[in-house]
Amino acid sequence: MLSRLLELLREGGTRRIDELALALDTTPALVELMLEDLARRGYVERVSPQASGSCARCSSSGHCTGDPASMETGNCQLWVFVEDDGR
Repeated sequence: MLSRLLELLREGGTRRIDELALALDTTPALVELMLEDLARRGYVERVSPQASGSCARCSSSGHCTGDPASMETGNCQLWVFVEDDGR
């Protein structure tokens, strides 16, 4: 399942955790754990959006990968794929 997640991330674009979970036929919680694992391995990095208390003012608005409730609280998560270096 990790390899499929990496394939989805390599395709590019912004993906929400719930969309990834649907594509992988799993739960958003498991996708988050897999992203954390991939980050430890150096495949993805978590980046902090430039929110100042409101997603409406965030430069990454519309790209948050968290659940819809996270957008309300300004607690979204953004992950970026680290360029493939032959892995």
